[in-house]
Amino acid sequence: MGISTVSIIGLGALGILYGSHLSKHMPFEDLRIIADQDRIQRYERDQVYCNGERCRFNYVTPEMAGNPADLVIFAVKYNDLAAAIDAVWNQVGEHSIVLSTLNGIISESIIGRAFGMNKMLYCVAQGMDAVKTGNKMTYANMGILCIGDMEPDVVSSKVKMVGEFFDRVNIAYEIDTNMYRRLWGKLMLNVGVNQAVAVYEGNYGTVQREGPARETMIQAMREVMTLSEKEGIHLNEDDLRYWLRLLSTLNPEGKPSLRQDLEAKRPCEVELFAGTVVELGKKHGIPTPVNQELYDKIKMIESTF
Repeated sequence: MGISTVSIIGLGALGILYGSHLSKHMPFEDLRIIADQDRIQRYERDQVYCNGERCRFNYVTPEMAGNPADLVIFAVKYNDLAAAIDAVWNQVGEHSIVLSTLNGIISESIIGRAFGMNKMLYCVAQGMDAVKTGNKMTYANMGILCIGDMEPDVVSSKVKMVGEFFDRVNIAYEIDTNMYRRLWGKLMLNVGVNQAVAVYEGNYGTVQREGPARETMIQAMREVMTLSEKEGIHLNEDDLRYWLRLLSTLNPEGKPSLRQDLEAKRPCEVELFAGTVVELGKKHGIPTPVNQELYDKIKMIESTF
């Protein structure tokens, strides 16, 4: 038994990136893009482009019955997660494996409550610099997907099956046996880079070079590091350097998702970033002034929409 059918919900930057890639390595009918009829009509009218190339997708509505997918990938924003869960019920079966590329540290538990935690694997998308403007997405670095079991120090048959599929379709990946720590590391990076770039109205280059934006980013990341001690995760300076090195590989002209959302005057995921940090700070009685300031500034920007 292996993975032969894949369903993706969400055609943001990551949904387009992986949808476009998979469409070139799988039979057309085996890759399904789940969307409501209105969205499908818009996609078919305006088309969807990845690095200038028109994507050819097999669109499927939530109501359409059929065999469940072997692999279901959530690639939506957090604000759209509840609707996405409702939309994929016909795609999830007894033996389906579910991955979430969402930011933050809570999407797996939310999806798992709906479909069963036994179907979930942890997943972290890192190293990609995809930028989406309207119906066009561009990227220079595809990055990798880090996958692993919910339990540490285990490599299950589900993880091996996904790894074998990624090998077959040429998706770069890494198996991590401590994925919750990896999620916290990605949270630390996102709390810094997404919010600093948004507030300083820049791009990756803004925080790759020395200056106030980079200093703010690192201070925000250190607040996550401090809280991780209280949560039993124990991020350290080596982790900070690892994620900063990853940041240095991204296209300087690229922009993280939160910056893209604010530029497009869309609600952003600040609650997943500074919102999470501030609440954890209150829980443990630890001040988080940098993230509080970033939160306030980003909410102020949102209030002008």
